[in-house]
Amino acid sequence: MLANLSDGKPRTVSELGRLAGAAPTTLTSVLDRLDRRGHVTRGRHPFDRRAVVVELTPAGRRAATTIRQAIGRLERRALAALDTEAIAALRAGLDALAEVDG
Repeated sequence: MLANLSDGKPRTVSELGRLAGAAPTTLTSVLDRLDRRGHVTRGRHPFDRRAVVVELTPAGRRAATTIRQAIGRLERRALAALDTEAIAALRAGLDALAEVDG
């Protein structure tokens, strides 16, 4: 969730569900935990009273940055033994998988 909000753009729960590949009702417990930890706020959408908008707090932005940095370090370690062509092929395969709408 933090990664999907880290660009600073508020998202509705429905949008987050699509990005995460999960039903919005499934996200409730995740959002509850993030809210309790002070990482997100939830509010009403300005044009759709039924929609809930989620955005990161300053603490959430710091947590997202820390997580992105840790993932980057793990990725560099995992790919260190691969040559440039193998990395490009792996990324192309992952991009293709990400495009699959399931």
